[in-house]
Amino acid sequence: MFDNLCKFLAETFSSDFASWLLGEPVTLTELSPSELSLEPIRADALILLQSDQVVLHLEFQTQPKTEIPFRMADYRLRVYRRFPNKRMNQVVIYLQKTTSDLVQQNTFTLERTHHEFDIIRLWEQPTSVFLQYLGLLPFAVLSETNDRTETLRQVAQIISNIKDQRTQSNIAASTFILAGLVLNKDTIQQLLRKELMQESVTYQALIDEGRAEGRAEGRAEGIQEGIQRVAVNLLKEGMSREMVSKLTGLSVEQLQQLEISETDESQN
Repeated sequence: MFDNLCKFLAETFSSDFASWLLGEPVTLTELSPSELSLEPIRADALILLQSDQVVLHLEFQTQPKTEIPFRMADYRLRVYRRFPNKRMNQVVIYLQKTTSDLVQQNTFTLERTHHEFDIIRLWEQPTSVFLQYLGLLPFAVLSETNDRTETLRQVAQIISNIKDQRTQSNIAASTFILAGLVLNKDTIQQLLRKELMQESVTYQALIDEGRAEGRAEGRAEGIQEGIQRVAVNLLKEGMSREMVSKLTGLSVEQLQQLEISETDESQN
């Protein structure tokens, strides 16, 4: 879930991420792993954005993994093979605080091969950075703050002033989900007002419920039905089709059909 959410934010607000990580608001577009000739090591954790001069490779992680250094080195070579004249910035962004030494590891070494990449531990980053850009707002509560509840209150105030309703809904939903890593649901619901989130429960809770219902039914289609019920709930809460599609894996066309079916059922 967090992989898909972070991909959504990075791709939707790419200029905000470029300002943060590259130091300039470069216009970036998505680079598909298929353009690099080889199969991705783990596509759901991979974010590749590009401009004419640079490729930005992002990996968001809730927990550290031993294979990450190799993955960064591997993708650096893949991108070089495809775009030898483009510079590449690689960043692993850890979302959740941990004492593991793996979150300090920013090199891959194999005999005479040595590769370095950047690491960002969100809990060490100043909160002010994330309050400057809409696309980074959902990460503010995970930053270096002495009072996460107050930080979420600040974020909620900024969200309430966003004029575009779809952007407001997407940022609010993203904040709700990521805040669940460090705050309890009741606190989050109190601060993200009803008109922003329709008193939503966390997406993870909905996903778990849908999967549990599918397992109880004892068939694969039951799991799919559970995911569809999750999608309907998120659409009812005002989340955009595009974001629901990113989070559930359902196409926009499938979501449109679900909405039609739901409307027909409510009228009968």
